Amino acid sequence: MELLDNKIVYIYTLGCKVNQFESDAMLETLISEGCTKYNPEDSKKTPDICIVNTCSVTNMADKKSRQIIHRMRKLYPNAIVVATGCYVQSSSNELSLDGTADLIIGNNRKKDIVRLLKDYISGADITDNLIDVNKDPEFEDLKVNIPESQTRAYLKIQDGCNNFCTFCIIPYVRGRIKSKSALRVIDEARVLAENGVKEIVLTGIDLSSYNDSGNDLADIACAISEIKGIKRVRISSLEPRKINKTFLDKISSKPEICPHFHLSLQSACNATLKRMNRKYTIEEYKDACSLIRAYYDRPALTTDVIVGFPGETDDEFDETVKNLEEINLYEMHIFKYSRRKGTVADRMPDQVDERIKNKRSDILLNMSERHKKAYEESFIGETVYVLVEEIIENENGVFLRGHTDRYLSVDIPYEDLKKDTACDAPSTYINRIIPYSF
Repeated sequence: MELLDNKIVYIYTLGCKVNQFESDAMLETLISEGCTKYNPEDSKKTPDICIVNTCSVTNMADKKSRQIIHRMRKLYPNAIVVATGCYVQSSSNELSLDGTADLIIGNNRKKDIVRLLKDYISGADITDNLIDVNKDPEFEDLKVNIPESQTRAYLKIQDGCNNFCTFCIIPYVRGRIKSKSALRVIDEARVLAENGVKEIVLTGIDLSSYNDSGNDLADIACAISEIKGIKRVRISSLEPRKINKTFLDKISSKPEICPHFHLSLQSACNATLKRMNRKYTIEEYKDACSLIRAYYDRPALTTDVIVGFPGETDDEFDETVKNLEEINLYEMHIFKYSRRKGTVADRMPDQVDERIKNKRSDILLNMSERHKKAYEESFIGETVYVLVEEIIENENGVFLRGHTDRYLSVDIPYEDLKKDTACDAPSTYINRIIPYSF
């Protein structure tokens, strides 16, 4: 009997979309070896293997990762508890001394999850579960053939970062930039399309840096857009320096590539950007947004903003507010600066009081809500295309929920769709792109 046959696996994922992709890939690999996915609604069964895919982007992320590992040990005392991911990479000694996890697996070793689990179960000596990712140029070749949601699939094509922002630990726990082979990317995208996926989201730690044998991010996005069955290609996140006419000339020629761009910002004040070691100015960011808007009608532009970064004065924050009002983005994800041990920013003077961070966060959250509402209302009365992802039911009835190419969320009343003679059940609309008027 195989060592993993009939083992029930529970994977808990913290952090980013890259982590989610890697968790999905580990689960698919384990299922191919005879494991089954844990169903929390089945009270008669408990997991045999608990994998916590950790995050380490802030001290709070570290703390939550530790808490989840301990929770798994307490809830499932007879299970094999596996800790993996960025917190493991940064704090393996701490975890080893803690002893809560049975098996520790670092980054660039998740692809070996099956072998490492079999070695652990058989009592073999495990010596290669952790490596120095900063000295490993290999791209960790994980893949997902059949995602849980067959409408949209994430495809990790890049890993690592060379930017060394002063607030960020990621370059140390993910290593230097590396890219997946363009041929492998296309092959995997083709398999996803054959399995019914309609939208592919390209993701990575520093996606803008993707390059394989001269094929850059625009080239790979365009190639995927030409695969039969793929209706949409979405680029998850970009550095503003990536935006130029050459890039936009390529991607704007492919209607399948969504006019939805998440441009990293972090601050809209040059003095703060300099302390963050961000390698662009707010003027360059504005130029990037203007250039995108010259190529697309009402593109969805989103970003992340950190408030309360060390040394951020009232005047600097006021400058951020003024510039963000001018740029007028569709959506902003607002974060209060959180110290991360091991980073330059953690050692900076003039750390900002939490009460000030809270006040500044509220100001930008209110702005984001206003801008988002105005942007979405600009589409009222128009016919848009919605890629349906799920069926939901609430007190107002049955709805088909999906997103437009600009990632506006839309709930379509099923009663309205009954009038369509081509459809006799909501399931018919899953994996279809349909027009819907707001």
